[in-house]
Amino acid sequence: MHPPETGPVFAGSIPQVYAQHLVPLIFEPYAADLASRVARRQPARVLEIAAGTGVVTRHLARVLPPGVPIVATDLSQPMLDQAAAAGTERPVEWRQADAQQLPFPDGSFDVVVCQFGAMFFPDKVRAFAEARRVLRPGGGFIFNVWDRIEENEFPDVILRAVRPILPDGGTPFMIRIPHGYHDAPAIARDLARAGFTQPPTVTTLAQRSHAESPRVPAVAFCQGTPMRAELERLGPTGLTEATDLATAAIASRFGPGVVDGKLQALVVAVEREEAAGAG
Repeated sequence: MHPPETGPVFAGSIPQVYAQHLVPLIFEPYAADLASRVARRQPARVLEIAAGTGVVTRHLARVLPPGVPIVATDLSQPMLDQAAAAGTERPVEWRQADAQQLPFPDGSFDVVVCQFGAMFFPDKVRAFAEARRVLRPGGGFIFNVWDRIEENEFPDVILRAVRPILPDGGTPFMIRIPHGYHDAPAIARDLARAGFTQPPTVTTLAQRSHAESPRVPAVAFCQGTPMRAELERLGPTGLTEATDLATAAIASRFGPGVVDGKLQALVVAVEREEAAGAG
């Protein structure tokens, strides 16, 4: 989730590759975790921001009672189209929206949830302030972000393999954005600047990632993320060359068959303060 004029775009064939390869590879276990955290709060109305292709939305639709409305938003309409095409077990409201300027009244939701979207917000404080604004007093904002790339084996191995062919200068996309917002004190400061007066709870959560072959993570990261734009700028064979390099690197590290790698993320939960005089 990121405006075209300021950052990477999830469009073209990326949503399809993302949904087919990247979601089961790295997002599925964290989606189940976030949905369970939301369900434990027994919310009456839930907003998801940066919903992407809907992996968390699908889990929410399974674990929340049918009478709990779920509104799932993303800045990228192609990602939402992919999510809607995959469907959910019960109706949800899909809506194109910028997390930095949400089209909802104050205090509209009991929980705002976001899976691996905060790293993409150009103005994180503004997006967090919007999440706080649409929360009712006492409501909760729950989101996760990737830990440093060295703690996530597949993207770390892949980036090391393709980095020699990337243009010199600048920080690669994978470090700059997906794995660029993992400092817990900095996140807490941004939440405070956004108006949250309660300190967040930050949990480090490791998971395992599995794929049937080394080619799967190579395609997922090289072709199903905005890193693809960096690789396509190398010329007509750049994307193929990078995918082949990544495949070879994963096979060298994890073997030629089924591969298994470590994932690690931070899960952040923060409450909006109760209204004055409440309780």
